[in-house]
Amino acid sequence: MFIPAYAPPAPIAPCVIALVIAAASTDIQCRRIPNVLVAAGLLGALLVQCWLNGIGAGAVAWLTGAAVGLTLFLPFYLLRGMAAGDVKLLAMVGAWIGPLLVFHAALATCVIGGVWMLALTARRRQFKKVVRNIVSLVHPALRGGGVASIESVGSVPYGVAIAAGTVGVLLTAAA
Repeated sequence: MFIPAYAPPAPIAPCVIALVIAAASTDIQCRRIPNVLVAAGLLGALLVQCWLNGIGAGAVAWLTGAAVGLTLFLPFYLLRGMAAGDVKLLAMVGAWIGPLLVFHAALATCVIGGVWMLALTARRRQFKKVVRNIVSLVHPALRGGGVASIESVGSVPYGVAIAAGTVGVLLTAAA
């Protein structure tokens, strides 16, 4: 995977890492990502982006990154494959690190989360359900009762995958 040859300015990476670790830990413990954490992260990102880039450019950088982060995971939420907190968390990450790095973080997150779900599915011996769900999503005519007919094979605290993907991209970009 191509990682940009630049790292975000100095205060951004430590702030993002602290925020995603906090989100991952609450997601593990409570199976939710608190809105107050996401809101504080968004506000902090706006302040830092404006401080680094000026008010106009900072606001645009903040909004662009948040919009890309939101847009990348929104379809998964709409298909009931992801919780709203995960979508909001990636939007917050995007507000901090910008559209290009959040795109890479989302890709890394999907790889990490996908491997994690495959391992979980293998451990639970639920591959037939996964195949039925994928066929149902790919071929809408086979869906029958819509998205609600898809049977869950379990869930994971996806904030952990988002944290791992984000930290991995930030560390790789810094190297």
